[in-house]
Amino acid sequence: MPPGSGLSEARRLEVADIHSARKTLRVRQGKGRKDRYVMLSPKLLDLLREYWKAYRPARLLFPGQDPERPLAERTLQDALREARQKADLSPQVTAHTLRHCFASHLLEAGVNVRVIQLLLGHASLKTTARYTHVADSSLAQTPSPLDLLPERP
Repeated sequence: MPPGSGLSEARRLEVADIHSARKTLRVRQGKGRKDRYVMLSPKLLDLLREYWKAYRPARLLFPGQDPERPLAERTLQDALREARQKADLSPQVTAHTLRHCFASHLLEAGVNVRVIQLLLGHASLKTTARYTHVADSSLAQTPSPLDLLPERP
């Protein structure tokens, strides 16, 4: 799993990376080997709190059999496959697909592409723009600046 991929980033998460009050999550050494912060939804925060209460991880959020080592890549890939099957999603759905959907949904919701770039940890805006396509329905709903011009007399 290459550094900066969604699964490798999840494997390295630490309990201290969760900032409940600020509703952010610190991603350590993600894309470009840089740290970044991403938003933490209240729904995910609730799930993480339930998980923590059940398993009480000390340092790593998702420790492996050795609590000082991250969960094995294969274990996380198996968990993703199981979740994909339970959700009845195509076998082609990967962690990268989910990352792509995350970016696309943000763009369609009107989030600035620069913000999306920061959330994904891309060094270049071109990388972000490459897989944050806009749905045709979003294009049709976007008002043209020409519509803002005053009516002709």
